[in-house]
Amino acid sequence: MSLHFEVVFTCFLRDDTPNEVLDALRWHLGLLPDRPAGIDPDEHTYPVLVPDPDGRLPGGDVASLQRQSRGFAAGRELHAWGLFSRNLWLDDEMGELVTILDLVAPHVDEPGYGGFFREEYDAEPTVFTFNNGTYGPVQL
Repeated sequence: MSLHFEVVFTCFLRDDTPNEVLDALRWHLGLLPDRPAGIDPDEHTYPVLVPDPDGRLPGGDVASLQRQSRGFAAGRELHAWGLFSRNLWLDDEMGELVTILDLVAPHVDEPGYGGFFREEYDAEPTVFTFNNGTYGPVQL
């Protein structure tokens, strides 16, 4: 019997995030039909953030990547790419977490909270954070 994990990514990516990274995320989110050229099919084996329309999570799976306003500074508007996904993964898929973390960590706009994962019946999640282009888990 497989375990199921709720996996949540929530962070802003810098506005200058390369198109290759954004396209890889779009593919993982199910927003592009074909794997973009330039991402390794051995590393990015299948789209892992596509929402399941029949998902078991309360409120359902969610996937979003959009350019958003982050306010104003020095008389100009600041933008970043807002990434949010919430999916239910099988335990066999949890190795893909590193694939997504490696993809986004170098482009995160601000250090700090980046999301979490938890076995579906656990009360305590494992939080992951971003800092200086990398990531790390923090057990709550």
